[in-house]
Amino acid sequence: MNTEILVCVLCRPDALPRDVPRPGLALLEAIENLALRDDLSFPIRPVECMSGCRRHCTVALQAPGKFTYMFGDLPADDASAEQVLACAALHQASADGSLARAARPERLREGILARLPACAEPDHVASRK
Repeated sequence: MNTEILVCVLCRPDALPRDVPRPGLALLEAIENLALRDDLSFPIRPVECMSGCRRHCTVALQAPGKFTYMFGDLPADDASAEQVLACAALHQASADGSLARAARPERLREGILARLPACAEPDHVASRK
């Protein structure tokens, strides 16, 4: 299963006027354009709020059976888009989704908001009750 890239499209700095396009949407478009250009098959999904508002732009990487990572503080530009796609490739190649800090692209070494374990299998959850 491919790593899915989630991008908050509502992210914007507090000082940004409401009539200015949101940087989160610009980052989503940059990621989509680069993935299309490079023929990358990652599912890319816009999300309306991942509660990383003070740490915009916010992106998450997830896949079944793997750690989920959430990053913030990403500039909405092509460099960030390239690094998100590179990190998604690392996530996809990892058996459990682990992303060592030193292995991640530069902009995704900082700004980590969360590292969540894979969802428990339904049978495992039921056996704990």
